[in-house]
Amino acid sequence: MSSSAETPRGIILSAARSGSGKTVVTVGLQRALQRTGLRVAGAKTGPDYIDPAFHAAATGRPSLNLDGFAMAPSQLASLAHRVGRDADIVVAEGAMGLLDGVAGGGGSTAAVARALGWPVILVLDASGAAQSVAATAHGFATWPGGPPIAGTIVNRVASDRHGRMIAAGFAHIDVPLLGLLPRDDRLSLPARHLGLVQAGETAALDARIDAMADLVAAHIDLAAIQHAASPIASSDSVRAHLRPPGQRIAVARDEAFAFLYPHLLDAWREAGAEVEFFSPLADEPPSASCDVCWLPGGYPELHAGSLAGNDRFLEGLRTFARTRPVHGECGGYMVLGTAIEDADGRAHRMADLLPLETSFKTRKLHLGYRRATWRAAMPFADAGETQVGHEFHYAGITASHGEPIADVVDGEGNSLPPAGTRNGRVTGSFFHLIA
Repeated sequence: MSSSAETPRGIILSAARSGSGKTVVTVGLQRALQRTGLRVAGAKTGPDYIDPAFHAAATGRPSLNLDGFAMAPSQLASLAHRVGRDADIVVAEGAMGLLDGVAGGGGSTAAVARALGWPVILVLDASGAAQSVAATAHGFATWPGGPPIAGTIVNRVASDRHGRMIAAGFAHIDVPLLGLLPRDDRLSLPARHLGLVQAGETAALDARIDAMADLVAAHIDLAAIQHAASPIASSDSVRAHLRPPGQRIAVARDEAFAFLYPHLLDAWREAGAEVEFFSPLADEPPSASCDVCWLPGGYPELHAGSLAGNDRFLEGLRTFARTRPVHGECGGYMVLGTAIEDADGRAHRMADLLPLETSFKTRKLHLGYRRATWRAAMPFADAGETQVGHEFHYAGITASHGEPIADVVDGEGNSLPPAGTRNGRVTGSFFHLIA
């Protein structure tokens, strides 16, 4: 166990691709290290809302996003230092595969690891392979300009014989084999169209994490992982330059509106703003004591019937919007429209504050980083200001008659159609703000 006087250390778990079991291994490792007496914190590279909630459940501490594309190096270092404050080790989880990012460069887990000086542990799926798993690890370890690879955890090992074959491959390379995790139903989490089912919706989550930690502790060299982690460099606190949209902000928060980055809330609070949460699913309206309302993204399509019947929430939102700004991101944007059509083709009435209809009947994935330049002043930005964020949704727009609020390019600088809708004080778009 480390003493509180020691410098916190950081390490990142990554993989060759999505679906390798990074999240399950990460939360199991976080809980297993915590059981040894370490103070463990979590972090997530890239734009992701769901995985950090699992980290928080495993560690009891908030997990922050470390985004190598959207965040300046100074902000990245500041947030890394913040998440490691009062911790002995930060076990971060990468996004997609280690080298995956914007085609023009940036945004990869490897880029974040290099920027922070944190080594990487690969989580590799052994399904359908044996000695070849070591060749994959060797390729990542020798990739030009790649971050240091501290070792490999091989996941979904089918049998003792399979494990011996995998280990035989690693005998030929310099990448340490830190553990062989057996194929086990306990090493899985339920999923839906945007990724894992949210932590708050996962049944018996704490017991699931304990079971994952049991397997990790039995099959992975915890001491070697702790030793491999690198000290987290000290950093001056850097304000994220994310202007709060108001002095007192009503923020929707429940299972339908869960996608809001913790660092964004921190930035607003550090600038002197107050945040008051309310639950549309509980039929709560935004507080009349607030001067702006923010509807984050989430899964309103899964709760469209309930939201459509929550008149106290909808009427309260309409009353609020008559005198004060309301902004919606992605799912919140859809709720501000006239209706949401669910996957079965049923239309559910919404707040009718924006001339917008959206549908999940014919799904198409919209995914990627975005740079949005606001056409007019927003509660949180000046006219002409450019901010960085991302889109991640399957919804389509079936009708929109409003005035767009932003000109948008993707992560490679390619122009996209103007984004969002404005109607008086009410604004919204599929754009999720990061920095």
